[in-house]
Amino acid sequence: MERVGVVGCGLMGAGIAEVSARGGYDVVVVESDDARARAGHDRLEASLKRAEAKGKIDSAAEVMGRIRVVTDLSELADRDLVVEAIVEDEDAKTALFRELDAIVTSPDAILASNTSSIPIMKLAVVTQRPTHVTGIHFFNPVPVLSLVEIVPSLLTDGDTKDRARSFVTSLGKEPIDCQDRAGFVVNALLIPFILSAIRMFESGFATAEDIDRGLVLGAAHPQGPLALADLIGLDTTKAVAESLYEEFKEQLYAPPPLLARMVEAGLLGRKTGRGFYTYDK
Repeated sequence: MERVGVVGCGLMGAGIAEVSARGGYDVVVVESDDARARAGHDRLEASLKRAEAKGKIDSAAEVMGRIRVVTDLSELADRDLVVEAIVEDEDAKTALFRELDAIVTSPDAILASNTSSIPIMKLAVVTQRPTHVTGIHFFNPVPVLSLVEIVPSLLTDGDTKDRARSFVTSLGKEPIDCQDRAGFVVNALLIPFILSAIRMFESGFATAEDIDRGLVLGAAHPQGPLALADLIGLDTTKAVAESLYEEFKEQLYAPPPLLARMVEAGLLGRKTGRGFYTYDK
């Protein structure tokens, strides 16, 4: 495996592209239009320059030289592995997997999703190569966090799973194996915790600051659940919760009304400058 493709150059897509290029892979990133491609390119350059300044890489320019950011999906035709990292929306992802199935020429190429909640089977069955579709779920920020969830569907073959694990370990990441069910391991545990914190804040039981300080100081968490929701993005948090609720129909997965109102208002957390807290954009 030498050639990696990434669809989407937002926070997650750019992070996946960066660690892949730092791992020595030739990387093509596809964005939906020129403006987003330029923004993604600038995001990658800035991150790599920070890594160079901290001594984590020798040359930002050298790593950037292994990345191309384009707007044409056909540029992925020769890839050995393509990782989808677009919006957490089932319809959008299934449509993209149909396109990738027709575009990527190698029958051995892996089509992977970075979804945080959507069952991989739903993506695999829209392709003609379900044995070569798997989940490879990175965590934000990708260059920093070492965990990656490997999520094969019932149809994913053993070779695909082994190659996905080899790719992840070649990046210096640590994979864990997950069953193909909404939320996988981490989000199935994390999202109900975050939703519980939102309900506590919504009820007026405690302030956002006190909820977060309680978990940081009393449970040794690196940050509180509401600050974490802002980092993840409240739209993504809501989408994952909805996927979990659709699959399990358990009340603990239902998005609280406050979360829905904040998403409708465009208060999505760090990426918009305001969520449960206010940030300098």
